Amino acid sequence: MSDQIKFIVDNLNKEPFRKNYNLITFDSLEPMQLLQVLSDVLAEIDPKQVVDIREEMPEQTAKRMLSLLGILKYKPPGNATDMSNFRQGLVIGSKPVIYPVLHWLLQRTNELKKRAYLARFLIKLEVPSEFLQDETVADTNKQYEDLMEAFKTLHKECEQLKTSGFSTAEIRRDISAMEEEKDQLIKRVERLKKRVETVQNHQRMLKIARQLRVEKEREEFLAQQKQEQKNQLFHAVQRLQRIQNQLKSMRHAAADAKPESLMKRLEEEIKFNSYMVTEKFPKELENKKKELHFLQKVVSEPAMGHSDLLELESKINEINTQISQLIEKKMMRNEPIEGKLSLYRQQASIISRKKEAKAEELQEAKEKLANLEREVSAKTNQTREFDGTEVLKGDERCAF
Repeated sequence: MSDQIKFIVDNLNKEPFRKNYNLITFDSLEPMQLLQVLSDVLAEIDPKQVVDIREEMPEQTAKRMLSLLGILKYKPPGNATDMSNFRQGLVIGSKPVIYPVLHWLLQRTNELKKRAYLARFLIKLEVPSEFLQDETVADTNKQYEDLMEAFKTLHKECEQLKTSGFSTAEIRRDISAMEEEKDQLIKRVERLKKRVETVQNHQRMLKIARQLRVEKEREEFLAQQKQEQKNQLFHAVQRLQRIQNQLKSMRHAAADAKPESLMKRLEEEIKFNSYMVTEKFPKELENKKKELHFLQKVVSEPAMGHSDLLELESKINEINTQISQLIEKKMMRNEPIEGKLSLYRQQASIISRKKEAKAEELQEAKEKLANLEREVSAKTNQTREFDGTEVLKGDERCAF
């Protein structure tokens, strides 16, 4: 503890605190004064913490300090019970609580300054999902998240530049070297001009060289135009294929639009909807009502103790024994008619379960088909926004 106090006093006497403490004067500080020292250290890390705690309620002081210590990732020693003692000690200015915090903060002040600065921009504000249903709120939240990601990228680039080793002296040296290279190139061009002037018909040769350069630029421009026309041709072919497939699907729909096929499709849909309304949904509703009634009954009953559970277990065992005896008596009677009826009931139950399963599969398939159609529509709209054409489906491409 003495080494810890000595480290705290030494750092508080340095810049930027300049407290002029010694071991005795620091250890004799009142709880309020000790809390002010901790607040001053936190204010050095985060300037928003500059507060005179005499003008602040104790609960507000503890809440403010705990919030910043949480952002700085300070972990108090001990478990949850010790955490409660830590909060209480922070409120009353207890030395065993304040000293370790000061020691931890003063060991890594520069690192914690950076962490507190980043926390102002990188601690995400959680928006409740029901508010995100509003389009304006959702767009604003999306812009907020994009700005946060942009800040991360820029801060990372800034840190890389700081640690890259570039300095103004090195940049000046590079500029001087490039100016020297520029002067050398100018001198070299002058020498080449003088050498060319001695060549016969040099003006005509320069004119031909300029024409060659112009023709090369024109060749590059024509090659670019050719590529653009190829792209336009490709999109035109795609558009033609799309229109032909639309025409084919329209003809197919017109050929299949007979009254008999339409009536058959409608009858199947009516049968399916009738089954869902008259059989499946009422059964599900009845089961939900029974489950709700059972849950309400369980909630309304008083809490059960161990003796109540033992009594229920004994009743359950007694009823199971009675059921077993009744089954044995029924088997001894050997009633064939009842056995046949039970067989028919079992078969009917199996068929009913299969029917329900198929209905659920059909419903899931319809929902899946609707989702896929929505996805295809969205992808088609995106494609149209990009190049004004549609992406052909697999079966449409195969048709050609």
